[in-house]
Order: sequence, then structure tokens, then C-alpha cells
Amino acid sequence: MQTSCKKGLCLAFLFSFMFLSGWQIAKMKNDHTVNTMAVLKQAENWGLGFGTEGTQPTGNVTAEELKQYNAYYVGDKEKKVIYLTFDCGYENGNTEPILDALKKHNAKATFFVVGHFLETAPEIAKRMVAEGHTVGNHTYHHPDMSSISDMTSFQKEVDDVAALFKEITGTEMAKYYRPPQGKYSTENLKMAQELGYQTFFWSLAYVDWNVDAQPTKEEAFNKLLTRIHPGAIVLLHSTSQTNGEILDELLTKWEEMGYEFRPLSELSAKEA
Repeated sequence: MQTSCKKGLCLAFLFSFMFLSGWQIAKMKNDHTVNTMAVLKQAENWGLGFGTEGTQPTGNVTAEELKQYNAYYVGDKEKKVIYLTFDCGYENGNTEPILDALKKHNAKATFFVVGHFLETAPEIAKRMVAEGHTVGNHTYHHPDMSSISDMTSFQKEVDDVAALFKEITGTEMAKYYRPPQGKYSTENLKMAQELGYQTFFWSLAYVDWNVDAQPTKEEAFNKLLTRIHPGAIVLLHSTSQTNGEILDELLTKWEEMGYEFRPLSELSAKEA
């Protein structure tokens, strides 16, 4: 009897141990998943995946997920509208040809500027405003904003460039924010939202930023014509000589494909 009870107790203990071990393993796996997700939320690089020609790409965050932070990367997939945006890190003689092409096509764009651009090219910033373009915030020093975790530092980066823009142009900078290098975190998106900003990523870009290895006209068209899609937020760099040289022809080709150009204000107003 005692032997039988001892065997029963041993079996019960063994079963309990196995159950607890399985639970603990499952918990460890869950904890690992949660921790991995937390890391992913801490810092991301904006990325895109392209499918069939003429269709919208997928982002590493969906448009619906971004909306909760007043953030966007693409517009209506049913409308052949393009939102032109330019990142302006510094001025090297290519922004004015870009402005000339935009003026010729009566296309309004958004220029995301940093402090250095405003310091060295204030007259071009004034021209942007005079010709009806929008100027947005690309931060003062163009840092990796995903590494900034406190609101004070985040706010200083955007406030300083907005203050300099107002000093130069006498107008308020649009509350549009683009993360430098496309690096962001969930907390960054929240901070931008709390400061009243809308965050804009993009759904089409190409390697145009390396001034020492500029793409040829053919290489640029191969990317920008085959990957254009309804509701595209296009990111181009104003430092690109190629962009300055091809923009007039590029806009013409997009128009021939049935596209029209609209300001970001129309996109954000529709989604609000």
C-alpha cells in the first residue's frame, strides 16, 4: 500500500514537474517574443516591398497602423495622384533647377529642410514659399531620431529648425515631419504627434543622394517610371544633379501616364 502510494506520488510529482517545465518554456518563448517586439519598436528603418508594376508597395508598417500616429506613406490607391517631396540636407546648386521644373508644370511640392540648408540658402527657402510650396521639418542637425528617447531633445531638434525658418521667411513652418534617413521608433511617432506634427514617409524613392555616384537618366527613369503608382508619396533629394536635369521630363512623362500632382495638405486633410 505504501509502495503503491509512493509510486502514485512520484508519478504525480513527475507529471507536475513536466507541466511546470512546459509552462516555463512557453513563458520564456513568450517573453522572448515580447522582448523582440519591443526592440523592433525601439528603432526601425523605413522600408518598402514592391509588387506588380503600377501598384502600391507595402511598407514595413501598414498605412492603417501609421494613421493612429497621424503618419502616412501613401495615398488613395484608386486615384492617379502623386505627392512630390524633396529632402534638403544642403544646397549644391540643384534646388533651383528643380524649382524651375515644378513651376513650369504648376506642381506644388513639399521640401523637408534641415538647419544647414536654411543657414546657407535662405533665399531659396524664401522662393519656395513665394512659389506656393510647403516647407516641412527634417530636424535641425539630421540625427538618428530613433536614438532620441526624451521629449526635450526631440522637441529641440524640430523647434530650432522651425524657428529659423520663421526668422528667414516670416511664416510658420508646416507641421510636417520627416524622420532623417527614415529612422524612427514608435515613441518618435508619438512625440511628433504630441507636438502637433504629421509624419510623412514615402512610397517611392531611389538611390539619388550620393553626389559622387549619381544615377544616369536611364537608371532614374527605370526606377521612377516603372514603380510609380496611384497615391505615391515620392521622395527625391534636392542635392541630386540627376534630379535637377531630368525633373522637367520626368514630370511630363508622369503626366502622360495620367498622373496629376497634389500637395501633401490634400492627402492629410482627406485622411483626417
